[in-house]
Amino acid sequence: MSINSVPTTDQLPVVVIGAGPIGLAAAAHLVERGIEPLVLEAGPAAGSAVRDWSHVRLFSTWGEVIDPSAEKLLAPTGWVRPDGATYPTGGDWADKYLQPLADVLDDKVRFGAQVTGVARAGRDRIVDSGRDEQPFTVHVTTADGQEERITARAVIDASGTWSVPSPIGADGLPALGEKAAAEQISYRVPDLKDPAVRARFAGRRTAVVGSGASAFTALAYLAELAKEEPGTHAVWILRRGIGASTYGGGEADQLPARGALGLRAKAAVEDGYASAATGFRTEAVERGADGRLVLVAEDGRRLDPVDEVIVLTGFRPDLSFLSEVRLGLDERLEAPTALAPLIDPNVHSCGTVYPHGVNELSHPEKDVYLVGMKSYGRAPTFLAMTGYEQVRSIAAAIAGDQEAAERIELTLPETGVCGGAGLFDEPENAEQSGGGCCAAPSTLQIGIGAPASSGGC
Repeated sequence: MSINSVPTTDQLPVVVIGAGPIGLAAAAHLVERGIEPLVLEAGPAAGSAVRDWSHVRLFSTWGEVIDPSAEKLLAPTGWVRPDGATYPTGGDWADKYLQPLADVLDDKVRFGAQVTGVARAGRDRIVDSGRDEQPFTVHVTTADGQEERITARAVIDASGTWSVPSPIGADGLPALGEKAAAEQISYRVPDLKDPAVRARFAGRRTAVVGSGASAFTALAYLAELAKEEPGTHAVWILRRGIGASTYGGGEADQLPARGALGLRAKAAVEDGYASAATGFRTEAVERGADGRLVLVAEDGRRLDPVDEVIVLTGFRPDLSFLSEVRLGLDERLEAPTALAPLIDPNVHSCGTVYPHGVNELSHPEKDVYLVGMKSYGRAPTFLAMTGYEQVRSIAAAIAGDQEAAERIELTLPETGVCGGAGLFDEPENAEQSGGGCCAAPSTLQIGIGAPASSGGC
């Protein structure tokens, strides 16, 4: 190859890690800007993580989970946009939107490509000299075990947090015995319509650890199973006590779907299908002589034995393959330092996070970005449309359009609009639910506007 044929950095692709909703949206925005993306997805299909919860329905409507630039790419293909007022399941989202989008992007998306490392070419984390002028090298392991190195002008990490669920231990580390009991512990909301999964929990006693929407969903599913399968019982493990906000807003919640979910979890306890262990901070998991598990708290309390444990205590980002780039991360949330104060769950609740972009997502390492759920680190809630705004802003910045990068093009109501795992399996039930944290989805619009005082969560 002659020296004249060697591409300059700005002729290299932008590598996007992850072919989920935000990663594919990033690719669509880059294409719209005339920039070549290369999406690397470890799984075998678009939305591989979303497919893991394909049985769960979103709180957000179709109108809130389709990126505008992605829709522009899809429109000429004859793609039919789903009814914007209805609520997709994870499976719907993957099959009817994410996979068609990946198909349109064609060879700009590679499946079975696991990113194992990101660095500056010829520069480890220590070296300052000429660092910003060097392209990135992205190390990849393919599905057949081959290794390769890809050169990129920028890296957008939209790999999410799904692969790293938080453990049962209250101190953030696995409880003693948790790893040894792995065959009886799961970290996902079970799909009880799957006969094999149903058989695992039917007629058995299951501990559910967690206090968010996923835990509510699991409790409600198990309560429904208990009505059909005698002996089925859930033990709800709460690190805090039960208070006025434990079950959400209930009937007073302006998001009916979320309120109904909390009420169904509450009914599971009140109707005797579940019992609650409050203030229980798990320290150990012990196996009895009969093979059942006993959870032990920091204060020495021991629960009656259970057959299974479902741990729904949140997720955290995998930062291992980013060890050679210079990230600026908050010491608590592992989110970008400028973004962390806006999403800190110790301070903020739903409806107090405003749309944000490249300024809040930049790191000491130029042209590397964490976006989507991964940008939130360990913070528990995230809105898909917030992620779409993130990648629109970043694509503009990479293209050199700083004015567009700093302009907010997502306007949300002050109360915000949430996405998340809902419980409505039947379309007629789903359509009765709202689409936001505290406001109807009809108040959400996409358009040029000033930063809202508060946004989604």
